[in-house]
Amino acid sequence: MKITNLDKIEKIKMTMEGAKDTWKQVPISAKDGSPNVSLRVFAIMPGGHTPHHTHPFEHLNYIIEGEGVTVAEDGNERPVKKGDFALVAPGEKHQYKNKSTQNPLVMICIVPKEYE
Repeated sequence: MKITNLDKIEKIKMTMEGAKDTWKQVPISAKDGSPNVSLRVFAIMPGGHTPHHTHPFEHLNYIIEGEGVTVAEDGNERPVKKGDFALVAPGEKHQYKNKSTQNPLVMICIVPKEYE
């Protein structure tokens, strides 16, 4: 069993094209012995966003701090806030944006271990 604290996990700035002011931490992944999934935590700084992208697998998100919006393929925005869950289906184009001017948007993102 692995037990860790997010404060001990390295923060990596996302350099993927289309990302702005977003940091990633990976507290649990295949390298820790997870047989199926990686658990990641993203911190999107005020005014920042993830890339507007797709991938061939689902992923699960849980907002642990802040508020922002998700952006669909057609540009439609839907609000998300602390306590919300989201399922992004395989092939669904998506993006998370932090529209706050002061607080980070922090979320857990669970994906297949092969994606990490």
